Amino acid sequence: MIHSPGFLAIVAEAKTRIREIGIEEVAEKQERGESFCLVDVREDSEWDAGHIAGAVHIGKGVMERDIESKIPDPKTEIVLYCGGGYRSALAADALQKMGYRRVSSMAGGWRAWTEAGLPTDK
Repeated sequence: MIHSPGFLAIVAEAKTRIREIGIEEVAEKQERGESFCLVDVREDSEWDAGHIAGAVHIGKGVMERDIESKIPDPKTEIVLYCGGGYRSALAADALQKMGYRRVSSMAGGWRAWTEAGLPTDK
């Protein structure tokens, strides 16, 4: 997908304030049984087509509205992902502004996860 320069600029700015985590680290955390919330921020249709095993869905469009009811404790570790790591970076930045401090964005997103052959659900 080709992204507009304005979109890429706000993503780049957000990435200066957030932590990114690689797909390998996320997979290892799952394998070790670590406690964290893996959140898919993609659109409903993307989620319905497939998602990472163990993830929950809170679309980026409703993230700020719904996060406190879905994950009320701002100390919870949250890993966000989207299709390629752009929307999740913006969502991570927004959650940090809301007081969530253990938030990261999965670099490469769904695309990198599936290309690596890691577990998915439908």
